[in-house]
Amino acid sequence: MADKQLISIAVDGPVSAGKSSLCDALSQKLGILHLDTGAMYRAVGLFAIKNNISPDDEEALEAVVKNKLADISVDYQDGRQITKLNGEDVSALLRSEKVGAYASAVSRFPVVRRYLVSLQQQLARERSLLIDGRDIGTVVLPDAKVKIFLTASPEERALRRYKQLINAGSKADYNMVLSDLLARDEQDKNRKADPLRAAPDAVILDTSKLNFEESLQEMINIVKAVYDN
Repeated sequence: MADKQLISIAVDGPVSAGKSSLCDALSQKLGILHLDTGAMYRAVGLFAIKNNISPDDEEALEAVVKNKLADISVDYQDGRQITKLNGEDVSALLRSEKVGAYASAVSRFPVVRRYLVSLQQQLARERSLLIDGRDIGTVVLPDAKVKIFLTASPEERALRRYKQLINAGSKADYNMVLSDLLARDEQDKNRKADPLRAAPDAVILDTSKLNFEESLQEMINIVKAVYDN
């Protein structure tokens, strides 16, 4: 991977599959930037929350996009993504359960997806990127040389999310976390615009029985099998 070609790696998968943390680590190992598209959708969700817009109000969200009221942009600081909403760094506000639920809801609408996909594709044309999300291998980077579909059982994903919340000092109930996760899975898989699915040429990586380091090593092996040949 020492040549000067642009490297494009697409990682998809359901909520709480570990995409953000694993892709952060993988991008650092590879020496390329990581674009967390979920943060971009979360920024739109945050805008809706701040402006009392229902995440189910497609007409209002269409007006937001068409009137450029929610300007989403991405910058990098020490290799880390800074997600901005109308010029303000909102990265620290994007990981709550409420923002995540809003992001999943607003991402159903084609107008929101077209806006953010266009931004993501422009970024990928400019630099080597590892991009993760729900539709990267199928829509954003259909020509990526490496496509990984990162998943784990719903129970394992809910357990990981539950532990993450507890460790962060938040109150959490495992059964509620699992219920919310299953609902978001259904919403992501059944939305009309760019539903969550593995690209036909993606490598399916189930991390249910793997720890973080084992999962990361599997991802490194998949990338090296393509780019080191």
